[in-house]
Amino acid sequence: MSVSIHASAIVDEGAQIGEGSRVWHFVHVCGGARIGRGVSLGQNVFVGNKVVIGDHCKIQNNVSVYDNVTLEEGVFCGPSMVFTNVYNPRSLIERKSEYRVTLVGKGATLGANCTIVCGTTIGKFALVGAGAVINRDVPDFALMVGVPARQVGWMSRFGERLPLPLQGHGEAICPHTGDRYALEDRILRLVSAGQA
Repeated sequence: MSVSIHASAIVDEGAQIGEGSRVWHFVHVCGGARIGRGVSLGQNVFVGNKVVIGDHCKIQNNVSVYDNVTLEEGVFCGPSMVFTNVYNPRSLIERKSEYRVTLVGKGATLGANCTIVCGTTIGKFALVGAGAVINRDVPDFALMVGVPARQVGWMSRFGERLPLPLQGHGEAICPHTGDRYALEDRILRLVSAGQA
């Protein structure tokens, strides 16, 4: 299995791209980027030097993944969603030494046109709704919507909303997979995997 790179894409020398990855039209991958296996970079995607993209991520059209962003395995970045890396940018003041680290956990979904303010951590299997603005850390499995984003629910690994309160205690089972989840205070844990 090889890497598929469209003729219009620019992949700088030194970039690491894993087997089975696809680099589509007008993509630019900088030389320091590390990209895993089975990754899809849609049209007009930019990947910076200090970027790590895990296996099986899907980055849709018009997304720029700037320095100091790490995407763990299986992250979905919707069309035209936005990462930042400087909290208070100015054109006349260079702040490259002030880049903040952004981490997106395994299996998370970042909806179309959402914005992730730098310095935040998005938890595993969280789902950020289209157009939301994330300006603080997001728990694992959280469903986030709005500007600024607020948590409105919990999601399963499969991507189904779970019938649980935002806090307190409770249990739920994903109807598609049989995965069992337990909520304790504001922390949702996968207790056991289903048979599906």
